[in-house]
Amino acid sequence: MSSTTQNKVCIVIGASHAGVNFAFALRREGWEGEIILYDNDKEFPYHRPPLSKAYLTSEEGTEQSLLFPKENYKTDNIVLKLGIAVNTINKEEKTITLANGSVQQYDKLVIATGARPFIPPIQGLDLAKNVFPMRTAEDAINIRKTINNSLTKRAVIIGGGYIGLETAASLKKLVANVVVLEREERVLARVTAPVMSDFFTQLHQNNGVKVLTSKNVISIENKDDHNVVVCDDGTKFHADLIVVGVGIKVNSELAQNAGIVIENGIKVDETAKTNDPDIYAIGDCTYHYNPHYKYYLRLESVQNAVDQAKAAAKAICEQEVVYDTIPWFWSDQFDVKLQIVGLSKGYNQIIIRQEEAENSFSAWYFKDDELLAVDAVNFAKAYVLGTKFIKSKQKLDKSKISDLSIPFKPNSFLA
Repeated sequence: MSSTTQNKVCIVIGASHAGVNFAFALRREGWEGEIILYDNDKEFPYHRPPLSKAYLTSEEGTEQSLLFPKENYKTDNIVLKLGIAVNTINKEEKTITLANGSVQQYDKLVIATGARPFIPPIQGLDLAKNVFPMRTAEDAINIRKTINNSLTKRAVIIGGGYIGLETAASLKKLVANVVVLEREERVLARVTAPVMSDFFTQLHQNNGVKVLTSKNVISIENKDDHNVVVCDDGTKFHADLIVVGVGIKVNSELAQNAGIVIENGIKVDETAKTNDPDIYAIGDCTYHYNPHYKYYLRLESVQNAVDQAKAAAKAICEQEVVYDTIPWFWSDQFDVKLQIVGLSKGYNQIIIRQEEAENSFSAWYFKDDELLAVDAVNFAKAYVLGTKFIKSKQKLDKSKISDLSIPFKPNSFLA
């Protein structure tokens, strides 16, 4: 890139996966000016997926899981300003105002504000003891300390999504008495098919976690030394610890107040640019178009944060780019590794391939003849092959997928 950026400033609001990866990508793409990251979290930028897994069962903390080594920020001349909140954006003046009242000018601004836990309006929740979401390292540390210091170690998790189930699995390793309360008729109801919900329900029950569905929590009663979680059917659950994992709320207020278009998040184009030519948005907070699936979506995943960050860096450095990536996700629970590629929305057929090994299978989601997504449980080959087929949109012979007598190779399943 030309030296025209030498005296320019790029400000990034949010120093998690999206913001940090963007900053380093921008420098690699040739940006010569200042790069400044602001985040109101004082913790040095770290990987968040281990929060509901390794952090809960380990005393190591985030120092062993930094997004980038601390010295890399100095090497790449990236300025981290942690524990500092941004209050407003003035896109006409091209400035941001910090919580301390100071004003900072920018040439390009990147919003990577992510999301925060949604805390439902449950009566008594605000007065309950030892109630935590699962979003930050501080949350994970507080949860671990609470359960380790409890004699009875009774944990109630409100919400049976991936975060809730991962937290349940980790807490069970700490010899906790764990109950998961899910409002819907099945766990993971909003994100996967009934066959996967049934599998993970059984997995948790086999490992001593009580998973209860159609349980709508309406209030929390505070006892002398613990809480009592009350559901609308009259059932009650005693808890020394409550983890709330019912979803997230996008941090879009800063952008909205600045006049940025909001639609299920911060709406961006194929380069991650907002309706303002000098303001981009990346990560969990964005609502973007996926060319492969041909619809707008908002994704809460590390993959999206990192890949969208790279696309935005290229675009700001005036390179041709279109963000067109097949989404992928993963989840670790007990001895099970779930790998997901693609988006199953709109499927009308599922094919299950059950491997010979225990707890090893894959679910293939089709819309007519098009493969939309694959869920691979303890079977990485299905994830790899599924990725290849989804990207290429090759037509498959569905009858061959579930047939274990057919070798698991790319050409074996082609129509």
